[in-house]
Order: sequence, then structure tokens, then C-alpha cells
Amino acid sequence: MNDSLSQQLDRLEGHLREENPILLDAVRSFRRLDEVAWRLGLLPPDQSLASQVPWWPLIAVLGTFSAGKSTFINGYLGQAVQVSGNQAVDDRFTAICFSAGEGPPRALPGLALDADPRFPFYQVSRDIEEVATGEGRRIDAYLQLKTCSSPRIRGKIIIDSPGFDADEQRTSILRISDHIIGLADLVLVFFDARHPEPGAMQDTLRHLVERAVGRADSSKFLYILNQVDNTAREDNPEEVFGAWQRALASSGLTAGRFYQLYDEASAIPIENEGLRTRFRSKRDADLAEIRNRMEQVEVERAYRVIGMLEKLALAVRDEAVPALEETRAAWRRRVLLTDAALLAVLAAAAGALGLQIGFDTATGWLGAAGFGTALGAAVLLVAAGYVHFQVRRMAARACGRRLVRGWTADSPIEADWLGRAFAHGTSTWRTMWVAAPAGWGGAAKRKVADVLEETGRYVQRLNDRFADPSGRSQAGPEAPEPDHSGEAPGRKREEQPDSNVSA
Repeated sequence: MNDSLSQQLDRLEGHLREENPILLDAVRSFRRLDEVAWRLGLLPPDQSLASQVPWWPLIAVLGTFSAGKSTFINGYLGQAVQVSGNQAVDDRFTAICFSAGEGPPRALPGLALDADPRFPFYQVSRDIEEVATGEGRRIDAYLQLKTCSSPRIRGKIIIDSPGFDADEQRTSILRISDHIIGLADLVLVFFDARHPEPGAMQDTLRHLVERAVGRADSSKFLYILNQVDNTAREDNPEEVFGAWQRALASSGLTAGRFYQLYDEASAIPIENEGLRTRFRSKRDADLAEIRNRMEQVEVERAYRVIGMLEKLALAVRDEAVPALEETRAAWRRRVLLTDAALLAVLAAAAGALGLQIGFDTATGWLGAAGFGTALGAAVLLVAAGYVHFQVRRMAARACGRRLVRGWTADSPIEADWLGRAFAHGTSTWRTMWVAAPAGWGGAAKRKVADVLEETGRYVQRLNDRFADPSGRSQAGPEAPEPDHSGEAPGRKREEQPDSNVSA
């Protein structure tokens, strides 16, 4: 681990020490798993698996332009953090986090997010550079960080996104959006009630609905039809909501939680009292449920971090290592077969030159006779060695490319990590006769096993903190301890010696 990464992880531990001690221990488990990843060559020494998850709860607010995303965020925070309006007012992703102290919200450049592993945009400039050469250096054109003192944002991060119907930087924006969706604990998808037809939200449906249908975490998506006050003038306002639901169903989403909202301050006055009461009642109930989910993300994030730790440890042991072993075996077979064929050609050429080649069963060495045994043997060995290492190098490249191309996108282990690890294990100075990948031995196996055991303990501690099935924490000081002796009720158990009482 280099000094820069060590300092970053130290700062992360310092922030978690007061916020969530359980996750503080998880950082230390990530450090142990990093050691395995470095030895395998999956990661370079300046990267950490801890950077694969944001350590603060993350709420993503996505949708089309003018769908009321910024107005919703301002209402939730109780501060005018985001500029709102009917037109596109911001074409950047904005991460909003807590900052103590009075004064207006402060805006910081995108570099503050790209260079800090605590945030979900850590090193996202690399992803941008992959889809648009040169754009990675313009990170400030895509990201910004805003801080505010609202207590509702303490301990969590809200991401406000540009609309999907933006024409500029479309590919990079969609790439970043996919990145956010994968990391978020809660995704609020906003639609504009004034434009419920599918054609007006084609990109949103494709990127936020179709991809969500088959996800294991699809329950984190909340679909919100905003500005429904505009439908109050319709003869049948429920039909607008129905049209929106049918549009979602046409994209494959037949189940999920749907909400209807509008902002009271900017709403069109609803003159009919009965209709106004009905709209307000529905809005208040939906808004309360959405905000309740937003408050629960801290609990969900703690479990998600532990889950990612376990997933990465299992992926290293059960996915990456077997794939490297299989590819290494294929590489070794290819080298040996190619060696045999080329050495046969070399031997034939040597014979044509009058150099007789044979195998000394007593010494186990190739021998040669002709224009001087020693000189002939030296020439043969140098030629054979050169051929062998050229074959090794070419075979490793071919096998490595096949490994990367065939890797599954569902694994938390990225394909380029595997390519790096395979190249690390097939370098010139490493023997090809060991079946296990370089860096995978008894110590590495024990570290992975320890991390997996630790994840189980972390989950139990989280359960003890957030759940109480026995009700003992509410029983009060006079409540008796549960009787596990199997004796009849009312019969007093014998006192146990101190030495038998577990801590």
C-alpha cells in the first residue's frame, strides 16, 4: 500500500469512528482483503477494494429535465440548495452532503469528488475518459459538490442528476448515471405529470426502468409522478396516472412502488375543495412514505457495505482464483505444445546443419555433437530458451485476452483486474509449473476465510443494533432473564460460578 492510499483509508476510519464503529471494523477487513488482491495482482498498490463502495448512505435523484427533482430536494432539506425552474438549470451531477456551520450552501469543484474515496464518484474521471477521450480532465464539467447545514442530510449523501434528455455530453452522463444506480441505496425516479407519454421519457425508461426490472435490488427504486397538480384540471386526473403506469409497464415494469407528488408553494391552485383535499391527502401520504425511506438508508447502507465486503471476498475465492487457475492451465498446455512443435523444427534445422542432437539419459540434459559439443549445446540451449520465452509471452497474451473477453459482467471483480492478475502471474521470472495463481497460498486463503467469518459477526452486530426480536431492550431493569434451563417455571436456577459465566 502506498502512502497516499494509506492516508485516505486512515481518514475514512477517522470519520467512521464516531459515525458507525461497525463499519470502522469493516474498513480493517477491507484492508486485509486488499492484501490478498495486491498479492494476486488484481489491484495495483495504489488502489483499494474499499473504494468499490461509498461509505456514506447514498440517495440518487434521477429523471427528466423539469420533473421537479431540485424542488423536491430543497423541500426535503428545508434550504434552497439547488436552483429550480422550468428549464434546464444545471447540466452537472451534484453531490449534496452535510457541513456544520451557518451560511449559505457552498459549492466545490468536481475534483473534490473524483479524488476522495468516501464519495461515490471516486476516480470516475477514468470512466469518463473511456467513453470520451480527453473528457476525464474536464471533471468539473460533470460534477460538483455542495454542502449545507440541514440536519436531514447529516450522515448521508444526495445526488441530484441532470436530465436524461440532455443533448450535450449524453454518453458520459448516462455512464455516470449507471455508476450511481449501482452504488445507490435508494433511487428516486422522477417523471413529469405534464408529459406522461413514453416518447417524452424514452431515455429515462430505458436507463432507469428496463435495467431495473431484473436487478436483485429493484426494491430500492421509487417511481414518482411529480407535479400532479397540473392534472387537477383534467376531467379524469386518475387517467394521467394510469397512462404513466402503462408506460412503465410497456418497459417491463409490472410491479413496484409508485407515488404522486406536487409542491404546494408552486402548485397551480385547485379550486374544487373536494378535489384539493383528495390531492393533498394523497400527496402527504406519499411524501411521508418517501421521506421515511430516505431516513432508513443509513441502516440499509450499513448492511450493503458488509454485503459488498462478503461479495468481494467470495468473488476472489470462488470466481477470480478458479478462473485464473483454469486460464493458467490452458496457458501452460499451449506453451508446452508450441514448445514441442518449435523445438522439433529447431532440431530438424540443426540436423540439416550437421549438428547432432541427443538426450543423455544419465544426466537428463540435451547434448549435441558436430562443430564442437560444448559450443553446439550452448547454441541449442540459447535458441531453445529464446523460443520458449517468446512462446510463453505470446501464449500469455492470447490467454489473457480470452479471459478478459469471457468474463461475466455480474461479478464485482472487474475484467481488467483479472487481466492484470493473469499478466502478474505469467511474468517471465515466474515458473509455469505451479497450478495456483501467483499470490494464492495458505496465507491468502486464511485471510479470505477470516474476512468471511468477520462479515458474519458484523451482520450479527448490526442485527443487535437495529433489531430486537426478544424485546429484552424494552423489558426494563426488573425484567427477568429468559429461562434456558428446561426446568419448570418458577423454579430458581442454581448460581453458577464466575468462571463459567461468559462475557
